[in-house]
Amino acid sequence: MNLDIVNAFAPVAAIVGLAGVAGWVYTTWLRVKNGYPLENSWGKAVYPRTNDEAMERIKLISQENAQLRAELGSVKDRLAVVERIVTDESHRVAVEIEALRRPAN
Repeated sequence: MNLDIVNAFAPVAAIVGLAGVAGWVYTTWLRVKNGYPLENSWGKAVYPRTNDEAMERIKLISQENAQLRAELGSVKDRLAVVERIVTDESHRVAVEIEALRRPAN
C-alpha cells in the first residue's frame, strides 16, 4: 500500500471527523438553548425541562385555549340560530319576531 496516499487522506479524515463532532456539539447546544430536552441514543429525554418560564407559558396557553373554546361555543349557538331562521317557515319566524317585540309582563 502506498503510504503517500494514506498520508494525503489522513488530514481529510481527521477534518471530517472533527466536523462531525463539532456539528453534534452545536446541535445539542441549540436544542438546550431553545428549551428542548437532551436525548439519549434511543430518543428518550434525559431530563425533562421544568422551569418557571415554561410552566408560565403552559398556564397562559391553557387559559387562552379555554377562552377560545368558550368563544367557539357562542359562535356555534349563533350559527344554530341563523340555521333555524334560514330553514324554518317564514310564518313561524314572523310569530317569534312579534313575540319578541311585545313587552314582557
